[in-house]
Amino acid sequence: MKRIEGLLLAAIGTVLLVSCKSTANSYKQAYEKAVQQDVAQPETLNKIPETEEIIADATAQDEVASIPVREEKVSVVTGDSALKMYAVICGSFSLKTNADGLRQRLIGDGYPAVVVLNEAGKTYRVAFNSFDTKEEAVAARRDFMNRYPDNRDFQAAWILYKK
Repeated sequence: MKRIEGLLLAAIGTVLLVSCKSTANSYKQAYEKAVQQDVAQPETLNKIPETEEIIADATAQDEVASIPVREEKVSVVTGDSALKMYAVICGSFSLKTNADGLRQRLIGDGYPAVVVLNEAGKTYRVAFNSFDTKEEAVAARRDFMNRYPDNRDFQAAWILYKK
């Protein structure tokens, strides 16, 4: 008797599960309805990029303001002597040979890198590039960090303001 009841319950459960199943036709109808609504309201699609641009601009301004800048008196030791006001530092070394090695690697990757000496701490800093404005330096730092996502040292890149 229990066996018949068990089979009967299993049959009823199977019928209930199968009858609730959505069909591909239902999904297709819902998709077509959504597409028609999107086509019927093209003016809302035109407003989205403007909103995104405003948000992106505000985000960029917040990023520039939130990035700290270290102010140091430095002098160029190796490389182009024209160091601009803001430089993005991607390495600091106590030995000049180590700084020169990183500089050569960056030059090989296409950066106009220079080695500068922090006169107060006697530390060799490697700047992969320098800029006239903080905004340019922040953007370059972000691009540099995105180019080397797996390099923990490069992820710690910072901005130097030359005294």
